Amino acid sequence: MSKGIYITATGTDIGKTYVTGLLVKLLRNSGINAGYYKPALSGAAVVDGEVIPGDCKFVADTAGLTDQPHTLASYIYKTAVSPHLAAQMENRPIEPVVIVADFAKAKQHFDYITVEGCGGIVCPLRLDEQTLLQTDIIKLLNLDVLIVASAELGTINSVVLTIDYARNQGIVVKGIILNKYDDSKFLHRDNKQVIERLTQLPVVACVGTNATDLAMDAKILCEYYKEV
Repeated sequence: MSKGIYITATGTDIGKTYVTGLLVKLLRNSGINAGYYKPALSGAAVVDGEVIPGDCKFVADTAGLTDQPHTLASYIYKTAVSPHLAAQMENRPIEPVVIVADFAKAKQHFDYITVEGCGGIVCPLRLDEQTLLQTDIIKLLNLDVLIVASAELGTINSVVLTIDYARNQGIVVKGIILNKYDDSKFLHRDNKQVIERLTQLPVVACVGTNATDLAMDAKILCEYYKEV
C-alpha cells in the first residue's frame, strides 16, 4: 500500500512548490519510488500554443520525474487566480470524484506520493452550487499535512492560525517546513523556537534561499507519510 502526505502553506507564494520539489527529490535520490500529484493548478503558462503547468514542471524537473507535467495534475487552468474563480472563468468546475480517481492512479505507480495543494489551507476550489475547499480535498484523500511557511517576520501568526484551522477541521498536521531560512538571523532562529513552542509541533526542516537539496534524513521524512 502507498503512503502520502499533503503539502499546504500559510499562503500563496510561500515556496510550497519549491519545497515540494526538494521533498520528492530527496526521496527519489534515496532510492524510494516517490511521485507527485497536484489536484488543481491555476496560472499555467502558454508556450507556442501548449499549456505548461509550471508547478508540475518544476517539481518534475527538480525531482527527476519522467512523467509529463500535464499528467501530474487533475485540473490545469491558464487564468492566474484562485482555482474556484479560474474554474468559473474557464467553465471547467472541479469535481472531487476526478481528484479521488487520479490520486488512486498515482497510488498504483508510486510507493510515496507527495500531494501539493494550492495557495493556503483555506483555498477554495469550488464556490457555486457546491462548496469545495482545500480542506475537503485533504479529508477526501485521507491525508495528513506538512505546512510550508516563511521564516520571515509575521510567520508565527500565520503558522499558528493555519494549524489551528486545520486542527478544527479534524486534519492532522505533522509538522512545519520553514522556507528562506537563514540560521545567521536571530529572528529566524527565534521564529522556529516560538512556532514549536506555541504549536507543540516540530519544524521538520529549514530550507535556505536557493537550496538545491533538503537537509533532512529520508528515513525521517518517510515517517511523516501516512498509509493510504
